[in-house]
Amino acid sequence: MEPTIRPRVKICCIGSVDEANLAICYGACAIGLVSEMPSGSGMVSEGLIAQVAARIPPGVCSFLLTSKFDTIAIIAQQRRLGVNTIQMCDRLQWGSHDDLRQALPGIAIVQAIYVTSEAAIEEALAVAPHVSALLLDSGNPMLPEKELGRTGRVHDWTISRRIRELVNVPVFLAGGLTPENVKDAIQAVKPFGVDVCNGVRTNGKLDEGKLAEFFNQVNKSFRT
Repeated sequence: MEPTIRPRVKICCIGSVDEANLAICYGACAIGLVSEMPSGSGMVSEGLIAQVAARIPPGVCSFLLTSKFDTIAIIAQQRRLGVNTIQMCDRLQWGSHDDLRQALPGIAIVQAIYVTSEAAIEEALAVAPHVSALLLDSGNPMLPEKELGRTGRVHDWTISRRIRELVNVPVFLAGGLTPENVKDAIQAVKPFGVDVCNGVRTNGKLDEGKLAEFFNQVNKSFRT
């Protein structure tokens, strides 16, 4: 059965104000801005993140992707940059999600869950009551050099579907999505939204042709 509501689209790894404007022009409801990470692509300076966050229109979510793992550092980073959504790409080691929500009223808190096995289901169920949304991604935070998303790999969508069915918060699906597979991914998982980085880029730059086709396939994934 096809989804009956069009999934939201988050375009991640935004590298400039122009890229943000292009993504929003095609219908992105959220843009992802990647701060310092232990590995992967798409990282930009905090100065650029603040600049982009200040210029996006009302109603569009500015996601700060952060690898920080203590609440004090995350709170300070949000206040410096002015984003309206925090995507935590690592597990918290000091403090709690509830601490973040109390300190940052009005700021959405999204936790990334890396779907490497069915253990992700238990992790998602534990975190979900304390956050605004979950983002299910490919990666492995247990490696010596942590993979915190942006791998270009697809994970097991049956596990993601199970998580989506069990939790009571919105679920974004990420991990290796492209114009070629996003329709199948949406129909398999039925997520609240999808998140793409490498799949709409050529040589690291946002590719308007790929972007247009990605949105075209998202639109085909649901019935009105």
